[in-house]
Amino acid sequence: MKTAPRPGAATLRIGPSPIHGLGGFAKTALLRGAAVVEYAGRRITKAESLRLCEQGNGFIFCLDDEYDLDGNSPGNPARFLNHSCAPNCEAQWRGRRIWIVALRDIPAGEEITFNYGYTLDEYREHPCHCGAPQCAGWILAEEFFPHIKNKFL
Repeated sequence: MKTAPRPGAATLRIGPSPIHGLGGFAKTALLRGAAVVEYAGRRITKAESLRLCEQGNGFIFCLDDEYDLDGNSPGNPARFLNHSCAPNCEAQWRGRRIWIVALRDIPAGEEITFNYGYTLDEYREHPCHCGAPQCAGWILAEEFFPHIKNKFL
């Protein structure tokens, strides 16, 4: 039987991913709309974000025009979630927190993915290996898929 875990419950198993490095996998079946995991971290300025990115920190989550979230902490298992062009989850603001929320029912053992929502800036530096049939080939927000597909036809 599928159950909706309470937000913050340990719903992920971290392990090797066929997409990239490590990934987060559903420990139990998850219902559509379930808050899977919070994307947690410390709030940082854009200047600090740039400095951390230049040092190789790939766990920065954009908050707004002034601040980002540094998710590179052991208390943030969401940092292991991989991008997919056909994600089973999405990032949602719930109050003042960012939650990774199931877009559909997810069976136990399936890798949890979301679209990172990157823009066209420097997209060639971020190839995608998600394996989805409609993979754009690059880690991009879905709104940019037609631009990339038309460019390479």
